Amino acid sequence: MNLQAALAVHRLVAIVRGGDADASLRTVLTLAEEGIELVEVSLTGKDALTVIERAREALGPDRPLGAGTVLTADDARAAHDAGADFAVTPGLGDGVRAARHLGMPVLAGVMTPTDIIAARALGAEALKIFPAAQAGGAAYVKALRGPFPHETFVPVGGVDEAAARAHLAAGATAVGVGSPLIGDAADGGSLTALRERARAFRAVVRETA
Repeated sequence: MNLQAALAVHRLVAIVRGGDADASLRTVLTLAEEGIELVEVSLTGKDALTVIERAREALGPDRPLGAGTVLTADDARAAHDAGADFAVTPGLGDGVRAARHLGMPVLAGVMTPTDIIAARALGAEALKIFPAAQAGGAAYVKALRGPFPHETFVPVGGVDEAAARAHLAAGATAVGVGSPLIGDAADGGSLTALRERARAFRAVVRETA
C-alpha cells in the first residue's frame, strides 16, 4: 500500500488497544463501517495478532490494516503473517528495519529532529510524533514544518477532537487517535457511542481538509 497517500487522503488513524479480543475486533469492524479507513491494532492489546487475523478475514485483502507498537523484528514478522499491511512503531529500532524488509510501509515514532533524520534513513514512509501532547502539541508540529516541510507527520498521544483540529491546521498530514476515539469499546463498551465519536472525528477531518 501507499501509506503516505492514504494518510494524506484520510487524515485519521484509529488506534485500537483492548483488553477483550472479541470487543477489539468489533471495534475495528465498527470503525470500518463508519468510514474510518486507517486502523491499527496495537500488539499490546489482548490477543492482538488474532484480532488482526480475524479483522483481515472480515475486511478482505484490500482494506488497509496496521499493526501498532511494533518494537522488534519478531513483532514485524508476526504482524505481517497475521495480515497487517503497515506497521506503526513508538520509536526507532529493529521493528522498523524488519517491517521494511518485509515490504510493509512504516509509520515510525519520532520525537526530535535527530529522530526524524534517522527514521528517514531507515526507510520510514511517515513519522509519528509521539507523544505529541508532551512534545508541545500543535505548536511543535508547526515548528518542525520549518526544517522538514515535506515530511508526513502524524501526531499521536493526547489527541482529542480539539487537538486533532489544531494539529491538522498546523500542518500535520494526519492524526493518530486512541482513547478519545475508541473509549471503552475495545474492552466491551458501547459501539453506539463509538459510532458517535467516529462521526465526530470524521467531521473534524472534513473541516480541516
